Amino acid sequence: MIGAAREIIRERGYHAMSLAEVVERSAAPRGSLYYHFPQGKQQIAAETAGIHAGEQLAEIRRLADAATSPADLISGYVNRARDGMVASGYGRGCAIAPLVAETSAELSEASRLGFTRIIETIAFQLIVLGLGNAAALELAHAVIAGVQGAEVTSRALRGPEPFEAVRGVLVARAQVHPEGP
Repeated sequence: MIGAAREIIRERGYHAMSLAEVVERSAAPRGSLYYHFPQGKQQIAAETAGIHAGEQLAEIRRLADAATSPADLISGYVNRARDGMVASGYGRGCAIAPLVAETSAELSEASRLGFTRIIETIAFQLIVLGLGNAAALELAHAVIAGVQGAEVTSRALRGPEPFEAVRGVLVARAQVHPEGP
């Protein structure tokens, strides 16, 4: 059910997600939806954001293990986002971003926590790869802001150019930051 909710949110946003469609896509019995998610749509969306963030953290760690520099990590992360967007036919974005504008405290907290965890993980990995603490945190914020903006713009333009531009600017920035704490 989480997987089905995640795909719907990534494709069409939180408001377009109906519990009936989650049940249909997941092929789960309707009763199990209310058993596992007694608080309904907000609960499943909040848990979806947490799982999406967790998958992002694993991907960042995998990319960092293969990287030899901060620029490698950033390039890999932006490329992964670009490749996912292209593979989806420019139809699938982030599962956390659509929750940011929601007025529910639960969804607001889920999106804040998800993005915070992702930013902190990128910053940590950039530090491991040689950037100083302040530079790593600044660049991690820029990476997430850039990728999120590229996802929106790329969907609108139906092309990968926003990712290419973001990657170029962020990689160049990573190469001019001082090393060490």
